[in-house]
Amino acid sequence: MILGMTGFAERNFASPTLRLKISIKTLNHRYFDWSYKGVPLGEAESRLRAICQKRIRRGRVEVFLDLVSLSPESWNFTLNDGLLEKILASLDRVSRRTGRRLEISLDSLFRVPQLVEVSRKALGSRETSFLERSFSRTLDDVLGLRRREGRETARQLRVHLAAVRRFVSRAEARFKRQPALLKAKIRKRLSDLNGGGPVSEGKLAEEASFLAQRYDLAEEIGRLKTHLASFEEFLSPKVGVPVGRQLDFLAQELNREANTLASKSQDIL
Repeated sequence: MILGMTGFAERNFASPTLRLKISIKTLNHRYFDWSYKGVPLGEAESRLRAICQKRIRRGRVEVFLDLVSLSPESWNFTLNDGLLEKILASLDRVSRRTGRRLEISLDSLFRVPQLVEVSRKALGSRETSFLERSFSRTLDDVLGLRRREGRETARQLRVHLAAVRRFVSRAEARFKRQPALLKAKIRKRLSDLNGGGPVSEGKLAEEASFLAQRYDLAEEIGRLKTHLASFEEFLSPKVGVPVGRQLDFLAQELNREANTLASKSQDIL
C-alpha cells in the first residue's frame, strides 16, 4: 500500500492532572528523522519516538508538545532560606539607619536569582500512559491523511499504467507485423541497388532473418509487461511495507525498455 509522506494533526487532551496540546507534522525524507520541540520530557520523549518509529518507517516527523501540569504535586519548589534571610536582614538594617521602612514585594523577591527554584517533576506512570495514548491518537490522524494521499497517488499511477499498457499492446500488435515490414523494406533496398531489377528471394530471406533478430522486440515487450505487473502489485493495499524505492526502480526500468523499443521501431520504419 502506498502512503503519502505529508500529514498534519493537532489535538488537545485533558486528564485530572495534565492538559496537553500535541501537534505532529510529517514531511518527505530519505530516512526516519525525529524532531521534538516543547516541554522537556526526558525518558518519555524516547518512548514517544519509539511509538512513532514503529508506525512511520521513513520521513521527517516534527512534534510539538505543550504540557500543563494541573496538580501542585507535579512541581518541585525550593526556597533558598539563607539568601532570603540575608535580603530581609539587609532591608531591616537600611530601614533602621534611614528611619524609613523599606518593603519588597513577593514578585520582586521571586525575581532574585537563585532565591526560588521551581521545576517540574518527572511524569508518573499514569501520566506517561496518558501522554502515550494521546500521542498515538494524534498519530492516527496523521496516518489517516498519509493513507488518503497514498490512495490518490496510487489512483494517478494506475491511470499512467493503463496508458503504458495501451502503448505496449499497440507495440506488440505492430511487432507481429514486423517480418512483413522488414521484408518489404529490404526488398525495396535490394531492388534499388539492383537498378530496379528482380530481387533474389534467397538474399531477401537472409537479410530479413538477420534484421529480424537484430530488431527483435519480444524481450522488451515481455519485460515491459513484467514490470507493469510488478508495479501494479506494489500498489496493492495488501503490501504493508514501504515501496517507494521499488517503484522508483521499476519506473526507471520501464523508461529504459520503452526507449529501447522506440529506438528499434524507428530503425524498422
